[in-house]
Amino acid sequence: MSSQITRWNELADVKEELAGRDWFFGTSGNLSIKVTDDPLTFFVSASGKDKRKRTPEDFLLVNYAGEAVEETILLPSAETLLHVEVYGKSNAGCSLHVHTVDNNVISELYAEQKEIVFTGQEIIKALGIWEEGASVSIPIIKNHADIPKLAREFSKHIHEDSGAVLIQNHGITVWGKTAFEAKKHLEAWEFLFSYHLKLLSVKNSIRGSLQVQ
Repeated sequence: MSSQITRWNELADVKEELAGRDWFFGTSGNLSIKVTDDPLTFFVSASGKDKRKRTPEDFLLVNYAGEAVEETILLPSAETLLHVEVYGKSNAGCSLHVHTVDNNVISELYAEQKEIVFTGQEIIKALGIWEEGASVSIPIIKNHADIPKLAREFSKHIHEDSGAVLIQNHGITVWGKTAFEAKKHLEAWEFLFSYHLKLLSVKNSIRGSLQVQ
């Protein structure tokens, strides 16, 4: 029981920090943290809750199928199956999913390429890559309304214990070995998205100025 309380508070702290950045528009987004390996159980966001508030009903414990393991009136997030795929195919300990304006715009701009690549940014080190001039890419998948179908497509991109996937016009899901690692990776990706969009804006502004001249 003490382990459950520890995990609950750890996930609640992450939720509170991300909510402070206003990354949970309209109750969107979901979070999870693994509690046990065998059998697999994890806490996941309860559906439809205001994530700016901290309450005893923020999360519920579910199993390998994403089903509640204890009697409750709470419903797991509609996208719990994505978290099921993460824990079923990796040794990750935490998975985070947020909808931000920046990650939605990036996913729309690069949907046809099915990925976006970043090169030479210092923040890439937060993803555990230290080579000079390193490149990182994140896959962009279609936003299937059918969640099992979305989960199957998402699952194709889970190859390691940490990673990230962008869902077009939907949001980003990241996972890591710990809650700290998952949050750190989420912050790094969101930095890259924001930087890229600001850079495009500046370049377009300069082009426009040159054309006027």
